[in-house]
This record gives sequence, C-alpha cells and structure tokens, in this order.
Amino acid sequence: MLIFVHLRSIHIRHLMRHCNPYFLLFSAACLFLNSSCKNKLRSDFKLQDVIRIGEVQTLTGPEAGIGLAIHEGIELAIQELNSTGGIQGKPLELLTLDDQGKGEEAAAAATKLITHHHVSALLGASASSRSRVVADVAQGNKIPMITPTSTHPEITTVGNYVFRICFIDSFQGKVMADFALKKLEARRLAILRDIKSDYSVGLAEYFTKRIQEAGGEVVLQQNYSSGDVDFKSQLTAIRAKSPSAIFIPGYYTDVALIARQARELGIQSPLLGGDGWASPKLLEIAGQSINNSYYSSHYSSDDPSQFIQTFVSHFKNKFHSVPNGLSALGYDSAGVMIAAMKQTSNLLPKEIQESLTKTHNYNGITGRITIDLNRNAIKSAVILKVEHGQFKTFLKTE
Repeated sequence: MLIFVHLRSIHIRHLMRHCNPYFLLFSAACLFLNSSCKNKLRSDFKLQDVIRIGEVQTLTGPEAGIGLAIHEGIELAIQELNSTGGIQGKPLELLTLDDQGKGEEAAAAATKLITHHHVSALLGASASSRSRVVADVAQGNKIPMITPTSTHPEITTVGNYVFRICFIDSFQGKVMADFALKKLEARRLAILRDIKSDYSVGLAEYFTKRIQEAGGEVVLQQNYSSGDVDFKSQLTAIRAKSPSAIFIPGYYTDVALIARQARELGIQSPLLGGDGWASPKLLEIAGQSINNSYYSSHYSSDDPSQFIQTFVSHFKNKFHSVPNGLSALGYDSAGVMIAAMKQTSNLLPKEIQESLTKTHNYNGITGRITIDLNRNAIKSAVILKVEHGQFKTFLKTE
C-alpha cells in the first residue's frame, strides 16, 4: 500500500506542472477514493473467501527442531485439505508466528494472531510452558486452541476453549514407569530432570509416583537447566547409586549430550525418556551413546498399516524426510481442528469450540482420538527403542 501511494504521488506531481491544479486536486481525490474502495472490497472479499487459523510455534532457538517438525505436519494437513476444496468451498490459510522458545513471545504472537489477523482458531505451542501462556490468551479472547504436543495436565484447565490431542504426562509417566518395572525389570531408578521445564518436572513427578506405587525405588533425583552442556557432576552422583535405568524427561539436545557423557563415565544403564526425545537430532548428536535406550512416543513411522504409510509417503514427498511423532501430532492437530470446522454452520469460534468437544474416535495418525470432558485426548502410546541409529517400535500400549 505504501508503494502504491508513493507511485501515485509522483504521477500527480508530474501532471501538476502541465494541468489545471483544481482539476488535478479533483482527480487525485477521485483516484484516492476509488483505490480505497477497491482495497476495501479486496480486503472484504479476502476475509469472506479465506479461513484463517493461527499457529504459535518455536522455529528458532534450541528447540527449533521440535517446532519445525510440528509445523511441517500442520502444513501438510492444510495443503491436503485445500487440494480437495477447503471447508465450505473456502481455502484454509495458515498464519505462523515464531515464539523463539520464549513465553513472552508466545503470548505476543497469540495476541497478534487473534487481534490483528483475526484468526478463527489457534494451533500451538510446542512446549507446555509456552502453551500455558497461549492458552491464557486464547481463553481470554474465546478463540479455540489445540496444542499438538504439550503434555502438562494443567494446560487444559485454563478454560473451555483449550484442547490438546497428545496424551498427558500422568499417562506418559505411568507408561514409562510400568515399562521400566515390567519389561526391563528395573527396580532401582535414577532421574535427571530439567528443573526449568514444566514438562520435565511434571513428567518426572508422575514417573516417580508410579514407580513408588508399584514397589520400585527412585534412588536419586538430580537436576539440570536447559542449555547446560556439562552434566558430569550429576551423572557421577547417579553412577554411585548403580541404578538399573535412568529416566531423563528432557528435550533431545540436552538428552543427547547427557547420553554421551553418561557413556564416557562408564554408565551402561539403559536411558529412558518421554516424547521430548523425538527428533533426528537426538541420533545425530548422541551417536551410538543413545543406542539401547527407550522413550514414549505417539506413533511410529515403521507401523505397517496402509494409513500410516500413506502419511509417511506424502510427508517424505513434500519435506524429503521421515516424519517423527511430533510431525504426526502436528498433522493430527490440524486434522481434528479441520474436522470440527466442517461440522459448523458459520465457522464462528464458539461453533468450532462446541464441535471440538464432540470429537470422538477421530482416526488420526497417532491413533484414535477422543476428547474427554477435560478437553484432553484419550489415546494410546508407543514405546520406541533406539537401535543401530534408528527409532524402532518396541511396544504399543494403551
């Protein structure tokens, strides 16, 4: 718009040297009104013919790999929708803003998407700490929101406009504790958690609770802060306790460095974790140090079902990589939102919110998804094993 006005002003100044100034003033006014009307009509037409949804995502910073994986899944789902005619004949437009891995940026991004871009719904964020602030903004503005990957139970307690399609930490912590006790027969566990991460702290608490309930023992819990690069002090203390396994509910970059240093210190206990491990970067950074370790995830790309393999094929064709569990959750979050939108009459936020509450047995890449009364997803989990530099399905669980 600024360029358009600038070019017109040059044209008018040129004509004023050769024409009646009153005529030119009248012409300029008509030109301005005409262009303004056209711009307004063009704007109104766009608003009427495009459905906008917003995404708050971490695309820069140490957790960018997680955010990018989720975003790619969302992007693929929307591309597939639009190729089939959109919703009610209208294409879906995705507006994505980077929260840089910071809570204040996440809040600002959500606010801008709602108040400036007037999105009908929100997807995001990735980490629980940032999804919490996005949830506050969404609830305050009565805009429906789905977090694809934030597992901390408190997020959906913010209000009735906040949903999730991943499992929650109470479920994930129980799954991994039961796996350690029953499948690995590990009775003495150590924990190394990120004290600054709501996700890590919460998952460690649920894991500990289940271990103790089932007769196991947490022999030691150590803390670190995201971004640390030296974990040898904590690992040395853990080594002295000779645990059967070590639970590390962190994100892939930290986990990879911890794995390398654990093996350097001679620790051979299996390492266990949650869905924050899900990134090819874990394998790239950790190398062989992460072999024979296990983590809970939402799906496995080696699932032989045609439904899963079609998704994997489409993803690989678009992004030239194999989708991980985070990409699958991104895809499913967009899919659940799209399905809810299709059930509305006027695509109003309140209609979408009501439709989301009725989600039942949605056939997602990450399993059958039903939204419960607390707006959490009822679904299954997959435990993956890191073996020879690859993620392999080890166990499917409810």
